[in-house]
Amino acid sequence: MVAVITAGGRGTRIASVDGSVPKPMLPVAGKPVLKRQVEGLRRQGIDRIIFTIGYKGGQIRDFFGDGSLFGVQIDYIEEKEPLGTAGALYYLKDRVKEDFLLINGDLIFDVDLHRMMDFHKERHAAATLLVHPNDHPYDSGLIAAGETGQVNGWISKEDKRGWYQNCANAGIHILSPRLLDKLDAPQKTDLDRDLLKPRIRSGEVYAYRSPEYVKDMGTPERIAQVEKDLRSGLVARKNLCRKQRAVFLDRDGTINKYVGFLRNIDDFELIDGVAERIRKINQSGYLAIVVTNQPVIARGEVTWAQLREIHDKMETLLGEKGAYVEDIFVCPHHPDRGFPGEVAEYKVDCDCRKPKPGMLLRAAERYNIDLSESWMLGDSESDMEAGRRAGCHVKRVINVR
Repeated sequence: MVAVITAGGRGTRIASVDGSVPKPMLPVAGKPVLKRQVEGLRRQGIDRIIFTIGYKGGQIRDFFGDGSLFGVQIDYIEEKEPLGTAGALYYLKDRVKEDFLLINGDLIFDVDLHRMMDFHKERHAAATLLVHPNDHPYDSGLIAAGETGQVNGWISKEDKRGWYQNCANAGIHILSPRLLDKLDAPQKTDLDRDLLKPRIRSGEVYAYRSPEYVKDMGTPERIAQVEKDLRSGLVARKNLCRKQRAVFLDRDGTINKYVGFLRNIDDFELIDGVAERIRKINQSGYLAIVVTNQPVIARGEVTWAQLREIHDKMETLLGEKGAYVEDIFVCPHHPDRGFPGEVAEYKVDCDCRKPKPGMLLRAAERYNIDLSESWMLGDSESDMEAGRRAGCHVKRVINVR
């Protein structure tokens, strides 16, 4: 696998930290960002790297040379003038013949890239974007994707937005060389606008949702936070090759005020203080994952699109308070028949409807979760039983209905 790292930006927002070096060479916890990236790639067996360089790129070339001192092979593409976020990729057309990584040069990350590549290949994607929730979605570019990860919407920072999925583009991509066919010359090109968004309609762009650690060095405050996370070991612990711990959360009566079967988005209201409690889970290193029975789907009272909008509202309201959930697992089934408008395919005795543990087991498989070190929080005995059957610790939440 080849990794292409875009390292040509000026980094005007953090010039106050050290304007004498290009942004990707800023020291973080005593080591340049790019050196951390190269070492991380090498640990995963990725030893062919291409840097695209521009502003003060000579410093990058002088530091890394041909890469032999770092156990890798490094080549360079030098932009004589700024070519945007994708213009320099034109020069890859004769160099790269297989799917390749494209990584922003200002990121500190620890991601199981082979797991991401498996996801990409299984879907025969033209592009796969690593996405994750963050604590400031209101000022982030966001991706909307369906259950399989297929991207169906893209919200830029400047776009007007309503309710939205908290699903931010993290700056790590896997791209097919066929995307490069659109590049006819080395000219200014925007990766998102010119290469990726046009492919959404054809269903070739996918979002790989991951809770792993990825942060850009966009501000002095983020650098300080990343240095703290490196020292504490959080960055390495979040890699999905390592066992994770989770807090599983019921939805109705645990996150939002209980109103019986919630059919109308206007009836969704967060419980007072719940965003602050979920934010503490986020800060603890545990994954916050929602597992919810939604028989209103089987009963034909709510469509999948309506349920997605309700969950978008939940993610938006949480995000406004700096909180997020890593994922939402839904059981749409109900075994009892006889409701007007019911959906026959969901009227089954499934293995995911709580108190059965199916949703927790699916989450554990997807995110490599150690269930014995995890918790189930909910307001009903069926939540507690699902947690116990999965092997989790359990805690009953008491809310006034």
